[in-house]
Amino acid sequence: MNMCCLWCGNEMGERLNWKRLFFLSESKSLCSTCADKLNIIQGKRCQMCSRQSDEPVCSDCIYWQRRDPSLSFNHSVFGYNERMQNMIARWKYRGDYILGDAFEKAFRKEFKRIKFDRDAILVPIPLSEERLFERGFNQAQILADFLPMSTHAILKRVHSEKQSKKTRYERLASQNPFKLDQPVNTNTKVILIDDIYTTGTTLRHAATSLKTGGASDVCAYTLIRG
Repeated sequence: MNMCCLWCGNEMGERLNWKRLFFLSESKSLCSTCADKLNIIQGKRCQMCSRQSDEPVCSDCIYWQRRDPSLSFNHSVFGYNERMQNMIARWKYRGDYILGDAFEKAFRKEFKRIKFDRDAILVPIPLSEERLFERGFNQAQILADFLPMSTHAILKRVHSEKQSKKTRYERLASQNPFKLDQPVNTNTKVILIDDIYTTGTTLRHAATSLKTGGASDVCAYTLIRG
């Protein structure tokens, strides 16, 4: 039995034996052609938001650190190119749940490389109840489940218009849609998990709610830097 690429469906010429059935996470999910079309962020980047930049902190993040320092930093794995845009659209908006597995290996590997604080807790960015019913799954929860730490669903989200439908200005001006579903122990460190960092507004709103509730530090780990 040959493994097939999760994106193009072509066989990858890799036989599925008993070892691979047992250690399935070792198997590739994308063929080399499809994997090569994804843009893993390399080289110099902003230390605060992961934007590819020659400056250690980009101008946007200098502004945000003065206006809203609730989020310590964000680290992303991939850049947002045309192939990633198409993959995310099929995964999130057309219900291709299994496509998320294509990101597992890279997401886990980069998390280990960055050496996030293992005393922290993982908190996936939640969907509203309406959006979760519509979509059938929360992509941030899937990403969090790839990581070797337990997740804590302590945030709730008020239903609002999709972020993808909003302009940059509308995102920046949006009200905080998050509230704590349960108290946070004082001095708790949090790693927020989400699929994409675009303006950072969603993550900063979540960080504000967590820090207001007692968290001592909040950073973010995201799949994509938009």
